[in-house]
Amino acid sequence: MLKFLISRSASLLPQGAIGHLGWLRGAIGGGLAILASGLVAIVLLGTNSAALPVLVAPLGASAVLVFAVPASPLAQPRSVIGGNLLSAAIGLTLGHAIGEPMLAAGLAVGIAIAAMSVTRCLHPPGGACALLCALGAAGPETWGWAYLWPIAMNVLALSAAGWFYNNLTGHPWPHHAAVPAAPPTASGFAYTHEDLEAVLADWNEVLDVDIDDLDAIYQALYRRVASRHSVRHR
Repeated sequence: MLKFLISRSASLLPQGAIGHLGWLRGAIGGGLAILASGLVAIVLLGTNSAALPVLVAPLGASAVLVFAVPASPLAQPRSVIGGNLLSAAIGLTLGHAIGEPMLAAGLAVGIAIAAMSVTRCLHPPGGACALLCALGAAGPETWGWAYLWPIAMNVLALSAAGWFYNNLTGHPWPHHAAVPAAPPTASGFAYTHEDLEAVLADWNEVLDVDIDDLDAIYQALYRRVASRHSVRHR
């Protein structure tokens, strides 16, 4: 039904709004996901919903990644769930242990970045979760471990909404790159997956794209150019 409504509005909206990952698709998905996450938290928290936050601010940043760039390695379920919860736990731990908000916040964000990187669940909003929880635990409100529950409800509900909405609108999530079985070859030239890994290692930079997606893009580009070249020489 959602695909039908979007396709019916195609003639009334600019291509940037609906084509591929247009802003309209992401805006609708993100808004609905935040609403659903809040409602789920209210229901599950019950009488505690007045004492605990129903929605936490880092969830908004997670929604941008999940619905606007669902193919990003930073937007996958492992990162959304693991990155936020791990960082929140680090923030609460350091906030309680140190007691000084600014020092606890700085250490929490730094350690959260390291922990997310090592556990392969790097998620930028996780840094915000670490900061939020460190300030809450070290501040006058002295956040306890109960504050981890609404955060967990938020990220799980958002992930469920992301899975449903992204797949419904034609963007499989979790994302899996569609890489052909073998790389293209021409004039004795060929590359391997290991070659791509070696080039990325030489660059010594972290790119916000999965190596399998790079492989698929390169192969699709090669085939397009090769096809055009063959047509010109017939």
